[in-house]
Amino acid sequence: MKSGKDLANKIAALASAKKANDILILKMENISSVTDYYVICSAGNNVLVQAIADNIEDELAKEDILCQHKEGYNEGHWILLDYSTVVVHVFLESEREFYNLEQLWADAPSENFTE
Repeated sequence: MKSGKDLANKIAALASAKKANDILILKMENISSVTDYYVICSAGNNVLVQAIADNIEDELAKEDILCQHKEGYNEGHWILLDYSTVVVHVFLESEREFYNLEQLWADAPSENFTE
């Protein structure tokens, strides 16, 4: 099993492969009891939001890393994928601006993902 950090980086790379924008990894250890990392990204339309989530799920499943919980897929505005140590938020750009998780968790150490 990958460490939380390795899994977060893998997820960020999979999101990037499907043209996700503004990929951010937040280290939630010692801040949240829910997870160790958040990966937050966005896309310009619902179809792309779903494609990013699909790619993450499909590629991780090939490594027997299965999503524990998924929300928001049918609407495609904000899809949450829970991998226990990493929670992924794939947003429609307007939804990301509205919910502004980066500000909500501003005290979490963060890094922008770039390949």
